[in-house]
Amino acid sequence: MCTACACGTQNGDSAQAVTGGAGAAEANVYTVSGMTCGHCVSSVSAEIGKVGGVTDVRVDLSSGAVTVSGAGFSDEEIRVAVEQAGYTLATASPAGAA
Repeated sequence: MCTACACGTQNGDSAQAVTGGAGAAEANVYTVSGMTCGHCVSSVSAEIGKVGGVTDVRVDLSSGAVTVSGAGFSDEEIRVAVEQAGYTLATASPAGAA
């Protein structure tokens, strides 16, 4: 059973969610801790997708990396969305940053 969201699914590390797809003016990569299954990925993607200006959300469960594209959103808005989904935003950086 998934211990993070209690959805009843088996833990796994292959889930990846992608929403949106429009060309974006900026992209930031965040690390979200606590995700353990596809349901977790869906929850995080859905909440971040509600943030104004977000055009694309890509979540890699195995690494916890969440790439958010769009324009006009802040790291604080993304943090609040992640917390709404029940998870923790660990780090944030511009896409492509080392």
